[in-house]
Amino acid sequence: MSPYVERIPSDERLPDAADVVIVGGGIIGVTAAYFLAKQGKSVALVEKGHIACEQSSRNWGWCRQQNRDRRELPLSSVAMRLWDEFSKELEQDVGFRRCGLFYATDNEAQMAEWAAWQPFGLENGVDTRILGAAEIAQHIPEGSRKWIGGVSSPNDGKAEPAIAAPAIALGARAHGATIHQGCAARALDIANGRVVGVHTEKGLIRADAVLCAAGAWASRFLRPHGISFPQAGVRQTALRTKPTTDVGGCLYSPDFAMTRRLDGSYTMAISGKATIDITPQGIRYAREFLPQFVRRLKNVRLAVGRSFVSGPESLLSLLRNDETIFERTRVLDPAPQQWLVRKILANVGQNFPQFSDIEIVGAWGALVDCSPDAVPVISKVDQVDGLVLAAGCSGHGFGMGPGIGRLAAELLVNADPCVDPTPFRLSRLVDGSPLEIGGL
Repeated sequence: MSPYVERIPSDERLPDAADVVIVGGGIIGVTAAYFLAKQGKSVALVEKGHIACEQSSRNWGWCRQQNRDRRELPLSSVAMRLWDEFSKELEQDVGFRRCGLFYATDNEAQMAEWAAWQPFGLENGVDTRILGAAEIAQHIPEGSRKWIGGVSSPNDGKAEPAIAAPAIALGARAHGATIHQGCAARALDIANGRVVGVHTEKGLIRADAVLCAAGAWASRFLRPHGISFPQAGVRQTALRTKPTTDVGGCLYSPDFAMTRRLDGSYTMAISGKATIDITPQGIRYAREFLPQFVRRLKNVRLAVGRSFVSGPESLLSLLRNDETIFERTRVLDPAPQQWLVRKILANVGQNFPQFSDIEIVGAWGALVDCSPDAVPVISKVDQVDGLVLAAGCSGHGFGMGPGIGRLAAELLVNADPCVDPTPFRLSRLVDGSPLEIGGL
């Protein structure tokens, strides 16, 4: 099933031209549209499904600086400030709350990594605190594991995936952007090495600049234009409960993660537990992803499923330049992995007995688009003037989304960037540069 997401109306008339066309209606695309429209740029955003229909509504909703990769931390700081500003500027609530995040572990090596990160975080203005076992037990009771400690970040928090991107999209429209749902981008229009528009299923939109914020579809969208973007999809599962007892806002342990929603329900998942489907695109980029795969081998399963024959990584996608592929899958909606749903519920129940028989509203799958080093690409594309790519967020896209959208918007109009974009350049993935795999 798909998670619930607030639906907004589309603009009926497709413009003949715009200053910028944005491909993809997730958190990054709508945020970029918002900032560009505020600057007076004419913006047309096209989305094959509906706003936030894929990963932007399927995540935990965490917005954090704690434990960020050093390359991401400056941008996550920008994002946190922007989440605060959205709460004031938009007429609709995006659900952002600085409720704090709490992490617990029984693993000495993980605790050492967190402790080693703390001086770096403090130097960069993050309120990060090391917690002892007794302090952690106040937030996450011990079940099958005995906590040795953890960390907290009181200024971090959460937003609501069901309402955030739609609210920001409405904010962009209020400044003049147009939003076109059920309108797949089929291909770029390129002349003399420069983008001059986007061909959509409803017609051509001429444009001086284009942002590809197409999530898991980005590599497939760019490939026919000779642009290589190593990208892999990792299939994950989450579930949502009915409103229930409040045991804390955002909690992480090796066995489960929980996020309390505004209505009193919880989103639950297990960090890192995922399935990597063997796909033609995955095989094509196997060499680039091998180091990351080896590092995370204990937490992933390999499988062959529907993604081999349908979707952005499929055999037909690789072999045929069929522009209608984006229309055939309006919403990428992988089935939840039932073994993982059962494991999530069992693990939560071991620590919180009051949840041992909790009712769930539903569970859903998600395809997280990853880069080989687990760091996003936010970059001008060297082969095509006027084209910017923002994708490969590796599970970090929602919380960092406002910062990513802001930086992408600045690159599109050649403005001074809010952070140094060098770590996010596309060329690092294709020019043989040694890659440092991100994350803790």
